[in-house]
Amino acid sequence: MFKNYIKTAFRSLSRNSNYTIINIAGLAVGIGVCMIIFIVISYHTSFDHFHTKKDRIYRVLTEYHHTGDANISYGKDVPFPLPEALKKKFSQIEEMAPIFASHDDQLLVPAAGDKERRIFKEPTGVFFTNASFFKIFDFPLLAGSYETLRDPNNVLLTKEIAEKYFGNWKAALGQTIELETGGYLFEHGKDKLKVSGILADIPANTDFQMKIVVSYGTGFTGSLIAKNTNWEDRTNTGFGCFIMLQPGVSTNHFNGQLLAYTTKVQSPENKDNYRIQPLEAVHYDAQAGNYSNKTISPEMLNVLWLIAGFILLIACVNFINLSTAQAVTRAKEVGVRKVMGGNSAQLRTQFIVEAFLIVSIAVVLAIITVALALPYLNRFLPISVSSGVLSNKTILLFPVAITFIVTALAGFYPSIVLSRFNPIHALKSKLITNTTKGISLRRGLVVLQFVIAQALIIGTLVIAKQMNYFMARPLGFDKDAIINVPFRVDSLRISRLNYLRDQLLQVKGVTAVSFSSATPVEEANNTWSTFKFDNAIKETGFKIITKFADTGYIPTYKLHLVAGRNLQPSNLTREFLVNELLVKKLGFKNPEDILGKEISIWNGVIKCPVVGVLQDFNNRSFRYETAPELIATNVTMYSVAGIKLETGNIAATLAPVKAIWEQTFPGFVYEYKFLDDKIGGFYKQEMQLSQFYKIFSALAIFLGCLGLYGLASFMTAQRRKEVGIRKVLGASAGSIIYLFSKEFILLVIAAFAIAAPLAWYYMHHWLQDYAYRVEISWWLFLLGGAAVTFIAMGTLGFQAIKAARANPVKSLRTE
Repeated sequence: MFKNYIKTAFRSLSRNSNYTIINIAGLAVGIGVCMIIFIVISYHTSFDHFHTKKDRIYRVLTEYHHTGDANISYGKDVPFPLPEALKKKFSQIEEMAPIFASHDDQLLVPAAGDKERRIFKEPTGVFFTNASFFKIFDFPLLAGSYETLRDPNNVLLTKEIAEKYFGNWKAALGQTIELETGGYLFEHGKDKLKVSGILADIPANTDFQMKIVVSYGTGFTGSLIAKNTNWEDRTNTGFGCFIMLQPGVSTNHFNGQLLAYTTKVQSPENKDNYRIQPLEAVHYDAQAGNYSNKTISPEMLNVLWLIAGFILLIACVNFINLSTAQAVTRAKEVGVRKVMGGNSAQLRTQFIVEAFLIVSIAVVLAIITVALALPYLNRFLPISVSSGVLSNKTILLFPVAITFIVTALAGFYPSIVLSRFNPIHALKSKLITNTTKGISLRRGLVVLQFVIAQALIIGTLVIAKQMNYFMARPLGFDKDAIINVPFRVDSLRISRLNYLRDQLLQVKGVTAVSFSSATPVEEANNTWSTFKFDNAIKETGFKIITKFADTGYIPTYKLHLVAGRNLQPSNLTREFLVNELLVKKLGFKNPEDILGKEISIWNGVIKCPVVGVLQDFNNRSFRYETAPELIATNVTMYSVAGIKLETGNIAATLAPVKAIWEQTFPGFVYEYKFLDDKIGGFYKQEMQLSQFYKIFSALAIFLGCLGLYGLASFMTAQRRKEVGIRKVLGASAGSIIYLFSKEFILLVIAAFAIAAPLAWYYMHHWLQDYAYRVEISWWLFLLGGAAVTFIAMGTLGFQAIKAARANPVKSLRTE
């Protein structure tokens, strides 16, 4: 019996090939999009889920409180003495691991045998931690022992890095590498590290993208950090702490105890609190960030789920519309089946089988398309998935589930409609399908499709406008044609900085050079400091961003002084520049009033007068408002060079810049990045969201128009004689086109009326995440609605023109 259903279904689908192709194409696109989104969501939700004790692992966060500001911000950095203090104070902590994520590290592999001395640069991936880290987290070791991390100057390499440095990971065990530590201790040094273990390659779905793990207590972690007992000192955003609690410990109860303890040990002026965050939340925390610099907000995941559901829904609506619109063409088939003894249940089964076949074919095509698209997806998004992901049990279950869900959604209603036909009316061709109920359903489904499509288009336009605003809004400084070169200072390099600056300024095309601790705008690497003002006993109730820069900082980045003067040349810290916002927060109305007043930072270690006030510039991304800032000279803190280039021939300028740099700092791996590229990277997730919306809007329109095309095709077939009669009676081609188009255009307009307020509500909510944002203009809605209407007109127009130009003689002939 079932074999007969299959055979009949294939015959029916091949007989109605146009209908079949349109349905398969629409469903394949919808299911393919859903699969890709499901893979992306599965990738992000799998981060660090492979750790067996993940439910007891927590990260310690700093909860920043700012006076006069109700907002609370969070950071992954903690005070240097906090990790050891927590371990001693709280018996609920089973394991504690301090962690420092370094960056822009140089590693030297000494000459051995016939191999020369080699230098490597690792922008990220160098971690300092202890053996407890590997009791908390599950990262397999191929050789060696985790316990070697209890002693300084030991290092674990991943298999990939070991092969990169030594050619064979087994040969790396017991070898020595040197890690440059200049810049941390304010003095030059190279720590000699013994390779005491080889880690298996780190999975892509972890926020700990480790390459090199150095034992905690080596170099600066053994002196500057481990021996630092100052709870107010939080000068490096790379220093954090993870803990594993005993089974059954309440998170809320522990947070309460942590608050009570830290309130006692830190100064009364310090209003910061500390709380623990479950490991499962780390990957979704864009504000605090993580060590992989890959985060995705829960809102973004929800948007992806909604888009997947909407695209699939549109595809199912197409199926329903086309199936019910085909009712007249299949009426006699149904009548004959019923006269021959077929019952409604058998007919429903037949139509469900047909739907199942269409969906199954569409699923197969979708899987093939997804497999081909995955390499391009990896380039488009910062994810690492391969075609092998399709063998994952969860991923495999998804298309199976989709097959049955879509078959039920798209096949159930048409099977009921078609199986209920009256056989007498069907055989006499008196079947009336355009009942009020039928028309209402079809109209409602078309409206639903275009509500989704228009909402996505309006959302795309709003996001694009916000992104253009980010890129075009004045930052208050110059970002164009500036390259930034990271470096580490030591006594030798400090002595050569002036020479390097002079040599670079002689290069044709170089207009300015500056050395500093940070560029004017930073996303997560700003250093916040408490401070005292004008010999006050207590610190102020808010923190400031502290940066160190030479006298070339202002001309290189074209910052503007509104009062006072620039810093004078000095290797030490002797005077301060502040921004206008800091002046206002301290209660001064005129910038000149703060000149000569003293500010002390780092618990009074540095105390200097203010000599100049800078016009406010954006020192953080546009997600946040400008923060109060202080700038001073201090050559030991410089870690990045800013080189301003002429825009005429940048490529020709870069070559001599590199040559001079390498000649001045031999043995230093030269790397650079354009400042505007760095700033663009702040909004990577927004850019991806914009691209997602563009792609899915196009797909939604494609699927909606596919459905319109199919419906228009069946409409022209069903109304062929009507059109013939109208033409014989003198109707023009224009009136025929209007006849076919008016109903659907009205539906598209109705969809716009529903989509516009929905899009406004959600995009208004989305924009609230940004301190600097655009207004949602009325013309964005008008443009979105006009675009969809124009596309729909084009889709309908083809069929309408075809019907209007048809020969009425052929359409009026009887059988």
